[in-house]
Amino acid sequence: MQKPISRRQHGFTDYSYIPLALALPKLAGFEEEETAVTLTRVLAGNILTSSLFTRAEWGLFKKIPFKTHLVLDVAVAVVAASSPWLFGFSKNKAARNSFLALGAFGLMAGTLSKPEEMPDNGEE
Repeated sequence: MQKPISRRQHGFTDYSYIPLALALPKLAGFEEEETAVTLTRVLAGNILTSSLFTRAEWGLFKKIPFKTHLVLDVAVAVVAASSPWLFGFSKNKAARNSFLALGAFGLMAGTLSKPEEMPDNGEE
């Protein structure tokens, strides 16, 4: 059985997702797909914001419970995976497949992480 991802590993995953999402239009070759490019920025910004505000070792402001953060990750993953059809760029194979990959990445991070909250005193 797969060992759950710890909060620290999850934080690394989140902060890795951000530059990946921002670089995807150039890396995958869909820079001309304006809607998809804008959505990569929205997704990256969403993950950055939720990460900065999460009550975890890597959160700067520690306001959002980690379990809520995981729910947000799954919601963002569903939006990412459905974006090509919701926003009309499903015929662009590079953009569509990139968003499916972002969705899968986010879904795995959100569902495979241990939902343990950080103690109130900040100690492990």
